[in-house]
Amino acid sequence: MIQYDHHIKIYYKDIDQMGIVYYSRYFEFFEIARTDMLSSIGLDYVKVEENGAMLPVIEAHAEYKKGAKFSQDIIVKTSIQDVPKVKLKIDYTICNKESDEILVQGYTIHASTTLKGKPIRMPKYIRTIFQENMEKA
Repeated sequence: MIQYDHHIKIYYKDIDQMGIVYYSRYFEFFEIARTDMLSSIGLDYVKVEENGAMLPVIEAHAEYKKGAKFSQDIIVKTSIQDVPKVKLKIDYTICNKESDEILVQGYTIHASTTLKGKPIRMPKYIRTIFQENMEKA
């Protein structure tokens, strides 16, 4: 399993009229954490595209347990359980940094496609990067 923690501070721009994080912002937090996690294991989106592939989100899910609030510090815990063959699933748990209380849980599923959007098997170099990082864990 590959795991990565990304810290985020909640700003006024993130909250709604009720004073809690607007629901769609959590998907942006997923994106930020995912991008940093993939970069940390040596899988940069720019390199993926330079090698002729893309990893578009084809499914996204979130379960909201409790809303984060203005000025709160949160942690987006990101994990990958399996080496992808065709699709890549990334799990997310967003917690209150202070109490470790779970606020949101979710996942995204990514296809592997050509630059023109044609589905392909996950490129071997991508699978190798995941395999090497899972063996380190």
